[in-house]
Amino acid sequence: MGIEAATAIDRTDEADRHGRQAAKTHARGACPALSAPMPTGDGLLVRLRPAGGALTLSQFASLAGSAAARGNGILEITARGNLQIRGLRAETVGRLAADIDSAGIVVPDGPAIETSPLHGIDPEETGDPAAMETALRRKLHGQLGSPRLAPKLSLVIDGGGAFGLSALSADIRIVAQSPGHWLVAINGDGETATPVAIGPAEAAISTVGDILSLLADLGQGRRARDIDPALLRARFPAVEKIGSIPSRAANMPLSGLHRLADGKTVLGVRPEFGQMRAPDLITLLDLAGAHGATAIRLAPRRGFFLIGLPADTVPAMQIAAARHGFIGQASENSKHIAACAGAGACGSAFYETRTLARRILAAAPVLLDGSLTLHLSGCAKGCAHARPALTLTGTDEGYNLILNGIAADQPDERIAGGRIDFAIERLARSIEDNRGAGESAAACLTRLGATGVLKALRQE
Repeated sequence: MGIEAATAIDRTDEADRHGRQAAKTHARGACPALSAPMPTGDGLLVRLRPAGGALTLSQFASLAGSAAARGNGILEITARGNLQIRGLRAETVGRLAADIDSAGIVVPDGPAIETSPLHGIDPEETGDPAAMETALRRKLHGQLGSPRLAPKLSLVIDGGGAFGLSALSADIRIVAQSPGHWLVAINGDGETATPVAIGPAEAAISTVGDILSLLADLGQGRRARDIDPALLRARFPAVEKIGSIPSRAANMPLSGLHRLADGKTVLGVRPEFGQMRAPDLITLLDLAGAHGATAIRLAPRRGFFLIGLPADTVPAMQIAAARHGFIGQASENSKHIAACAGAGACGSAFYETRTLARRILAAAPVLLDGSLTLHLSGCAKGCAHARPALTLTGTDEGYNLILNGIAADQPDERIAGGRIDFAIERLARSIEDNRGAGESAAACLTRLGATGVLKALRQE
């Protein structure tokens, strides 16, 4: 055995030992990075974000192959545009890390920094998020790597353009205002975050460093929401002068063909319910490469963009995507369903979430008008959606229906397993029969209230 091969094995063994240790010591609420995989019902889960959210087609295909070899072959894209690999074991986490390194994929240490997915190719972009991320990581390397920072500390760099990040909440937001000038804000999305400073890139980076220092000083694991307003004003006097900065929200949908201002096209693709299986992804990437695609950009809202496709190849790619479980059309309702891995993919789940989701798409489209999210959770952990929604949680006796809550909340109604189709149909019929002209499904459910909704569900 050569020295080079022996060294590779040593590295893998070391990584395996690291993976076993990480699996034992993972704390609830931590981010499931490669160094700290999260135990789930189907094994260990790893979440990662490649630098800039960018991958070549061959890198993405390599990740899919590694997910099949090291895990159960299921990959997910989160609502924030990060990648999850499921079904890993303690002894395979290190091998996954070695595969990622071999593919030339760079996963920066420290907190994930989410950037505008079309950075560098969108002519409407005001600033360069990738360059800002590189500068932040270089100049604030020590602070970003501090163990005192919260594992889920979130940073967003929004360069503007056709697909902005105004809907993403973050501890720290860095938003391009004009070429060379950036706004730094904390604790919120594009509408709710508190502006802290505005100025050139160097000043913005310095401000981010000051915020990180303040969080570290406040104590282990503190988030931006923990900063007292009086302390914020004392540390950042410009807060009082900046006031409110209007958000330049970009409403470009994810799925579908998009023509950029310079005439180039990108195709947004979303795995059905945010989840994909390795063979389907590899096939899609092979087809995309054959049609001229050159790169991938992971994107919020559980999908990615195919970059480089000539416009005349897009219809064929959309058809191919649909055959392999991907949505490439703008007008589709499944984006309003948040479904976890479900039974068959996760040992904790009590029902097949994707099967039920497809039945709901066919039988109750009125629920999916975009005014609410339908959360299908196989168990009370609620992995797929952490915010209040119209939720169906699996139990050993059937389902818990929560009208506006999370999977672990007390149910408004308990539904026996064999009655779920009836309950969904009654809920949809109740909306159809009671909503006023122009009224959304969410508004109708709110007006009916729990009493009205449950009365409809219990009718025979």
